Amino acid sequence: MEDEKGFIIKDRRRFDDSGEARAETPREETAAEPQELKPEAKAAEPRTDEPKQQAQAEATFPELNFAAFVFSLGTAAMYHFGGFPDPVTKKAERNLEAAKQTIDILGILKDKTKGNLSDDEERLLESLLYELRMRYVRETGK
Repeated sequence: MEDEKGFIIKDRRRFDDSGEARAETPREETAAEPQELKPEAKAAEPRTDEPKQQAQAEATFPELNFAAFVFSLGTAAMYHFGGFPDPVTKKAERNLEAAKQTIDILGILKDKTKGNLSDDEERLLESLLYELRMRYVRETGK
């Protein structure tokens, strides 16, 4: 039987089993030579406004975490209740079906994350769901 070539498994995860960040290890350089750019690609001028746009976009968005995600869904529900005007038409319009669907999505999220949330995240989700459900009851007159 011929010698079988084995393979090497390298762990490239950013965190270890305890959740701590691993020390940065230099990536292996590939043996391939960098390919020469085509002449038409070399002639293209680099865009100078891209770094500015990226910096502005990063500055306008909050940190992405569970609370921000839940708040974004809550804001969407409030929009559907007519709480905010449409940016295009400048009119606040109600869409109770869409509001109910967003509330239901938050309810599913609560059920599926049960036992996996911190106390603060759980209180946030529960209180937001309570407020939105009460608002839905008021809006529908039930």
